[in-house]
Amino acid sequence: MGLLTVSEGRDVYFEDHAGPGLPVLLIHGWGMSCRVWDSTLVALERGGHRVVAFDQRGCGNSDKDFREVSVESSGADAVAVLRHLGIRRAAVNGWSLGGAVAVEAARRLGPDCAGVILTGGASPRYVQAPDFPHGNPPGSPVESVNALQLDRANFFDGLTKAVCAIPQSDAMNAWLWSIFMQTSPAADRALAQLDSLDQREAIRALECPLLSIVGGKDVFVAPDIGRYAAKIARRGKLAEFPDCGHAPFIEDGPRYRQVVLDFLGSLG
Repeated sequence: MGLLTVSEGRDVYFEDHAGPGLPVLLIHGWGMSCRVWDSTLVALERGGHRVVAFDQRGCGNSDKDFREVSVESSGADAVAVLRHLGIRRAAVNGWSLGGAVAVEAARRLGPDCAGVILTGGASPRYVQAPDFPHGNPPGSPVESVNALQLDRANFFDGLTKAVCAIPQSDAMNAWLWSIFMQTSPAADRALAQLDSLDQREAIRALECPLLSIVGGKDVFVAPDIGRYAAKIARRGKLAEFPDCGHAPFIEDGPRYRQVVLDFLGSLG
């Protein structure tokens, strides 16, 4: 574990798990922390990969009072952590809003990005547009932030219970809720940004392979968003989990981990 000063004199928390193989950077979803990846992390380690994870600004063990909290700043932090560790070439795996952060990190890494995995990724767009019929109505991210700021505990309770389409144990739900509750109001700015974020050109420009993992019953990121991402990427691939919701790595962990390992193995 470690802390890296990235901006404003403030720190982000990161972990570096040693391994001889291709490094993989895990990027959590909005309001979460790197802890949500624990089972995935173990599988990647056993597969021989070096695994790096970090907590985005305002989340987990990172500082809670950053002034700038955005997809772009998190993408910059992701690259800063890799460079701090002396890692040049890596694959990135982002969940939910972390998928948008992964695309931004890949853009910044350029040829040093070995591959991108979008796990229920909120990319290339989260809301609908005249030329993009997928996703939620415009304004919905801001509405969510407004509701969140009125009652964080109950908002996160409802969010936790809707993440998975396959019912989870009380212990799992309590664990996810406890992670959400560590999130600072500063992190809300990144969620609101999904109302305007458009990464279509960034995905089209990626030269590395991209794997989009879609939960067929995802109520947070419309499945067609992930399908579209795989379609427009130059080297896009789609993996569907028809019975899963927004967290296939929790709902169908064994298959999810094998799909990810197979993709990473194809990157050389």
